[in-house]
Amino acid sequence: MDGQKSIDAFISHLTSERHFSHNTIAAYRNDITQFHGWLQEQPGLRDWADVRRDDVQEYLLYLKSNSERAYAPSTQARKMAAIKSFFNYLLANEVVSQDPTADLVAPRVQKYWPKAISVQQVHELLDQTSGNCSPEGIRDRAMLEVLYSTGLRVSELVSLDLEHIDLEGGRVRCPGRGRKERVVPLHARAVEAARRYLEEARPALSRSKDERALFLNHRGQRLTRQGFWLILKSYAQAANIEGITPHTLRHSFATHMLSGGTDLRTVQEWLGHASISTTQIYTQIGADGSASASAAKEGAAN
Repeated sequence: MDGQKSIDAFISHLTSERHFSHNTIAAYRNDITQFHGWLQEQPGLRDWADVRRDDVQEYLLYLKSNSERAYAPSTQARKMAAIKSFFNYLLANEVVSQDPTADLVAPRVQKYWPKAISVQQVHELLDQTSGNCSPEGIRDRAMLEVLYSTGLRVSELVSLDLEHIDLEGGRVRCPGRGRKERVVPLHARAVEAARRYLEEARPALSRSKDERALFLNHRGQRLTRQGFWLILKSYAQAANIEGITPHTLRHSFATHMLSGGTDLRTVQEWLGHASISTTQIYTQIGADGSASASAAKEGAAN
């Protein structure tokens, strides 16, 4: 089966007319090319017009039961979406006379519920920094307090410069994504921890007066996201808290704010979510960090 010309035309269409991102185009090319490779091994298929509904179903079964690599439902759904889009393109350009994917349903994917930890666990995590009075320990306390107080993404936290934090006003100015800036209030504990860091720890860590990064590593350079992740993981292990990721404190902040009565729009603004539906997910998570009964039931159904 020789169908590479159609694949190339489809990818060109995504690039020039649909203006898909580089990563999306690369994923579509990979998914369609993989499907094409599988079709070439099937007897009786000479071109795209020969592909029938049963062929696509067989391919989906292959993705589920491949002995070398069984794909997750989310990956199966993505590959199916790429194939559907491809056949829509072929039909529109009269390469095929019917769409074999028209009535096929993509594999259902279990809904993702953000992982949060309880207020008690947050305090236990923060307590791990209490006895460490080294510059690094004071810095770590300030980072964790600021992160939990604001719900910033870790990438945003480590991107903060000195001018982004206003201790007198009790707020952080976050550049955020897409050059959209937002201002998030700082809890009094975070202000106190950040003030101590700036007065005692940062001068000890700094190697250059020209460095504007707020949080520095032991070499006096901007702390990286990977560096923060290692720090967080070590404190989580000390506190016997499992399953923490770099986003855990962000999820916990959102969950605890909503559970405490903060309105949804305000939390949306603080998190920098473009859509309020993204923020609404956190209303399904309890203050203890677990999904509500209805959320758990919905996830199981999916």
